[in-house]
Amino acid sequence: MSAEIKFSSEELARYSRHIILPDFNIEGQKKLKKGKVLVVGTGGLGAPLLLYLAAAGVGTIGMVDFDVVDDSNLQRQVLFTRDDIGQPKVLAAKKRLEALNPYIKFIAHQTSLTSDNAMDIIKDYDVIADGTDNFPTRYLVNDACVLLGKVNVYASIYRFEGQATVFNYTDKLGITGPNYRDLFPTPPPPGLVPSCAEGGVLGVLPGILGSIQASEVIKVISGVGETLNGRLFLFDAATFETRTLKIKRRKDNPLNGENPTQKGLIDYQQFCGFEKPSDQSEKFPVKTINVKQLHNLISQKANIQIVDVREAYEYEIANIHGELMPKSEVTAHVQKIAKDKQVIVHCRSGKRSADVIELLQEKYGFENLYNLEGGILAWAKEIDHSMATY
Repeated sequence: MSAEIKFSSEELARYSRHIILPDFNIEGQKKLKKGKVLVVGTGGLGAPLLLYLAAAGVGTIGMVDFDVVDDSNLQRQVLFTRDDIGQPKVLAAKKRLEALNPYIKFIAHQTSLTSDNAMDIIKDYDVIADGTDNFPTRYLVNDACVLLGKVNVYASIYRFEGQATVFNYTDKLGITGPNYRDLFPTPPPPGLVPSCAEGGVLGVLPGILGSIQASEVIKVISGVGETLNGRLFLFDAATFETRTLKIKRRKDNPLNGENPTQKGLIDYQQFCGFEKPSDQSEKFPVKTINVKQLHNLISQKANIQIVDVREAYEYEIANIHGELMPKSEVTAHVQKIAKDKQVIVHCRSGKRSADVIELLQEKYGFENLYNLEGGILAWAKEIDHSMATY
């Protein structure tokens, strides 16, 4: 296998610290050069992961991401600089990584990973590294990896905590370990687990977990060391406590349990509850109002109510004097929400407030709620330029 892989003198010098490792040596480096890794997501986890895989000499590195670089990314996504703001992440990443290591191949997939394209993209790689931040894509990546027989090196982060493991890994005895559906058979209800944009994340945390992912990818490809197969590593940066839990395969896993029921990819947005049936969406449509319209209403001293569904710490940073009712506590304060006048609900960007309105309309029959398009971010951009957008 490794006889066909050759290195230039420049490459040998570059990878010398790997090559002199007794358990790694030139054979491990050859396996890395022949390896093909796909990193799904180039954000907080993907940034350090890509940097270390490129520095280590993985021969082919693919990247999947549809997003562009935003100023708020730079607190943790160390792959990018201010010069990259507004640029597609995969293209900015490719440029940076090519400057770091010109001896390997980078492939930019500037697209969302979906049920329509996942199999075609993933099939060409040996190892998949999941750096995503949402449940639909995590289940999608997992299912595609299981169906295609690919190893899935997983990590996730939230506030001060992170976790990592290796899914769908077949050991030397030919035994395949657990996958994401063994750990999380079903997704949590939408909104129960806030995203990093909603709940925040310590900037250094994705660097730690992304580096752990890179280490696991390198071990999977090279065959050196013991991977996190069947073990979930948990890390708390606030207390610096770590735990490692065992994961076992479930007999009722729909992909590879005793009686598999799922033979292909599904609609993961619907599976995770992010898409409601069309008849339900038509029955409870979310009405909207933009920041200029709201500003006019406030200037006219209109009889309206403004409800802020962000967290208390967000309110302290910036607010438009709405009544604070955090998303997780809205139902406890439902009696405080008027039904006899226009009520504008807002959050940071408009996502949480839309979810709250859907809930209130469906469960409590509200018909007078309006979602503020763009939330505090839009207000700061169009109305109050001095407002902090955190």
